[in-house]
Amino acid sequence: MGLLKTILYILVFYYAFKFLARLLAPFLMKKAAETIQKKAEQQFGNQQPNGSVKEGETIIDKTPRKDQQGKSSVGEYVDFEEID
Repeated sequence: MGLLKTILYILVFYYAFKFLARLLAPFLMKKAAETIQKKAEQQFGNQQPNGSVKEGETIIDKTPRKDQQGKSSVGEYVDFEEID
């Protein structure tokens, strides 16, 4: 009889948990999405100018380096022959 009670309790707990998860999952997902959105706004909010950029305008934050080395820094070319 003890085994049947244990199995019954496990089944009741399983279905109760499943039912509550269906009710609470959308609420928990919404809260998690809001939290992630707030963190993203805090992290990236300071990087963008507020109203100084017109729509369609491109902004380049970094200028290219002028001290780029040519092909001489790539390495030494080694000629090879195919062997049959």
